[in-house]
Amino acid sequence: MNNQCSVHYIHDKKNTSVGVMFKLSSILKPRLDPALSNKTNISKSLSESAQADAAAVLQTLHTESKGLNEGEARNRLKQYGPNEIAKEKRKSVFVLFILNFKNPLVILLLVLGLISYMTGDIRGTIMISAMVLLGIFLRFFQELRSDKAAEKLKAMVSTSATVLRDGEKKEIPLKELVPGDIVLLSAGDMVPADVRLLSAKDLHINQAALTGEALPVAKSAEQLTNTSQDLLEMPNICFLGSNVEVGSATAVVVLTGSSTYLGSLATSISGERELTGFDKGVNKFTWLMIRFLIVMVPLVFILNVLSKGNWLEAFLFAMAVAVGLTPEMLPMIVTVNLSKGAITMSRKKVIVKRLNSIQNLGAMDVLCTDKTGTLTQGKIVLIKHLDVDGNEREEILNFAFLNSFFQTGLKNLMDVAVLNHRHLEKQLIEEQHYKKIDEIPFDFVRRRMSVVVEDSRNRHILICKGAVEEILALSTQIEIQGEVLPMDVADHHAKIVKLVQKLNEQGFRVIALAYKNIPEASKEYSVEDETELILLGLLAFLDPPKETTAEALEDLRRNNVHVKILTGDNEIITRSICKQVGLSVDNILLGNMLEEMKDAELSQVIERTTIFAKLSPTHKERIIHALQMQGHVVGFLGDGINDAPALKAADVGVSVDSAVDIAKESSDIILLEHSLLVLQEGVIEGRKVFGNIIKYIKMAASSNFGNMFSVVGASIFLPFLPMLPLQVLTNNLLYDLSQTTIPTDEVDSDWLMKPRKWAIDEIRRFILFIGPISSIFDYLTFFIMLYVFNTWNNEALFHTGWFVESLFTQTLIIHVIRTNKIPFIQSSASLPLILTSLIVVAIGAWLPSSSLAEALGFVPLPPLYWLLLAAMLLCYVILTQLVKTWFIRRYVID
Repeated sequence: MNNQCSVHYIHDKKNTSVGVMFKLSSILKPRLDPALSNKTNISKSLSESAQADAAAVLQTLHTESKGLNEGEARNRLKQYGPNEIAKEKRKSVFVLFILNFKNPLVILLLVLGLISYMTGDIRGTIMISAMVLLGIFLRFFQELRSDKAAEKLKAMVSTSATVLRDGEKKEIPLKELVPGDIVLLSAGDMVPADVRLLSAKDLHINQAALTGEALPVAKSAEQLTNTSQDLLEMPNICFLGSNVEVGSATAVVVLTGSSTYLGSLATSISGERELTGFDKGVNKFTWLMIRFLIVMVPLVFILNVLSKGNWLEAFLFAMAVAVGLTPEMLPMIVTVNLSKGAITMSRKKVIVKRLNSIQNLGAMDVLCTDKTGTLTQGKIVLIKHLDVDGNEREEILNFAFLNSFFQTGLKNLMDVAVLNHRHLEKQLIEEQHYKKIDEIPFDFVRRRMSVVVEDSRNRHILICKGAVEEILALSTQIEIQGEVLPMDVADHHAKIVKLVQKLNEQGFRVIALAYKNIPEASKEYSVEDETELILLGLLAFLDPPKETTAEALEDLRRNNVHVKILTGDNEIITRSICKQVGLSVDNILLGNMLEEMKDAELSQVIERTTIFAKLSPTHKERIIHALQMQGHVVGFLGDGINDAPALKAADVGVSVDSAVDIAKESSDIILLEHSLLVLQEGVIEGRKVFGNIIKYIKMAASSNFGNMFSVVGASIFLPFLPMLPLQVLTNNLLYDLSQTTIPTDEVDSDWLMKPRKWAIDEIRRFILFIGPISSIFDYLTFFIMLYVFNTWNNEALFHTGWFVESLFTQTLIIHVIRTNKIPFIQSSASLPLILTSLIVVAIGAWLPSSSLAEALGFVPLPPLYWLLLAAMLLCYVILTQLVKTWFIRRYVID
């Protein structure tokens, strides 16, 4: 069988199927306890299988080398269930829509809208409902579109496995596989379950999705003797989710479905996701506003009842105040900002699955990432071809190419790396006319392979490559700078060993290359001919860093995102790669060291450690949680099965389109290009989005608070309502209109340099300090209207004067609050924001003399009012800028 395939492993958040604790003494007992499927029991089960001989495993599983019969297989399928990882039960479109109402601010606004409706305020009801529904629809359709885009990335391919049933080989669907089945594996096959090898020939398994190791690992059927060996390193156990790179094997199925190692990972990421930092921030802000409402609205109601004596009028006015104090545009502003960010990021090859994750990306101050494919190219490359003195020699590369080109076995990753030097085919085959005579295939005993070629002068040359120690043992001579010398065991051998050790310390995988001129040509050659070789040199392979990695890491560092490497790869290779890309390699923490640490000790070590190697999935998840406990917003970039728990645990999980499905399912953001540069752009976009959301919150909350603070005072001494309920709502609607273009605004570059989190205490202080400034000028307006224009008996003129002043000051102050710099001089708003501000101000100036004036309760304003208003606006901007500057220096830590 040779069906390279992909399988969807999607976790079920609520209905994950029950697992089984495998014991050699009781494998066929029914599964009853869901807790038995945890990773500890799975590890124990597979360890027991690895330590038992093949005959004992077959006997315990009640099976034979010829396989199960069909009747027994059907019974076991009923008992253990299908060999499937439980899939996530997707929510219907309707449910997804309804879930968008599950938000404290949305609920608050709907309650206010209901009260407005019950009190006959139809305009208020329509306005509130429109804002809520607009925000919800935008969010719903954006997330629905993102989900569909993510779904298109998944390759839906049916899979099968080759098994022995009743002694006959047959293909069955993967889901019908049961414990005790005998499976046949060959190159290109996916391992269909967790299996114990019974026999193996030249078997190499690619476990990159499980461990992060770029190179395949050798497997054999020999009984395990080292009882302390790591689960994934057991040589006679193969895991669901890995695939056969080279060789063939026969194996018995031990665990299937949710009971497999992969299944345990799916189970560990099941359950509802925790609220993101963004969600928590919005909820905290909502409750802050609710607390303001609880104090202000009853106070306004009581004061107006006591001073005016009209209960209904006071109630309607209090409800209008409630609406005015509530930033009802927040759901829409948030969603438009997030949607705009998602659209912008999609143009930069980033798909946002969960809108709220955009802000978390901007707030991220620690990025944990795998090494393979992120820092590195994710492929093996031939970097060096060296003689014994460490010098590059073209002849070494030429002979290596001939060896790889003419071999007929399945070419491994190192052969592919050699053959990438495609120019040599024309040079050696077409021009120099080398041709193949014979080959001596690779096997695991010799750990080498040879080809015999004939050159243009009809000479036969045996070219042998393989493990360094094997080639050295067969070499009696060595070629140095074109001269063949006797192998001086004391000198040359030691020099070669030292060079290999140095290359290994740099992370290289090294093999040796030797040759032999055969004086008497033959048509067939054998292992006996692999003697008295001439050592030509060494081939050094590496998964090298990407050209963009160092630049991307520097960009992230400049933007105050600290990168930590979490990899399942070994320490030597990881240290070498990290050193090449400029990461600190002073402190490296290995998985076995992590196991022995308590949480308190890990918290101390984790801040000063950059590289974590030889990690299991649970290690990565634990590191994420430890960083979060230290107050960090943590992102995780991964693409393997072993990354799924960490992706779910992180504040923002980032995967790539080529990732396994379980990783994509656990992620919040999917990159269409596996590059840190793309992610860096996403970080900046996330900060822009959050910056514009915070602008709205500060503008709306402080302005609304200031207005309501003015209302409380006015309610005490005015013989009439300071503003009619309809006027309050109109003012609020126009002000909200002026802020609809905030998502188009630019964010100051220095604000983007640092991760930004929700700072509710800072927002509260901002409201309390900046809000009352507007009240100062509101009270000044009251004084002017009452004593300059004598409106004690002219409610309409008073209402009109305060309406215009309130609208003008609120709209103008947007441009002061939107930046930490001096507005209009050091930082200007976007053109759409400037235009909407001017339009709203123009509407405010037009309304008192328009045809709508009578319906709204307005009257024309005297010319002197406009002169006094201009002076007040100038003073208001200057005072707010001064207080804002003081506030930033006093309370804001940049």
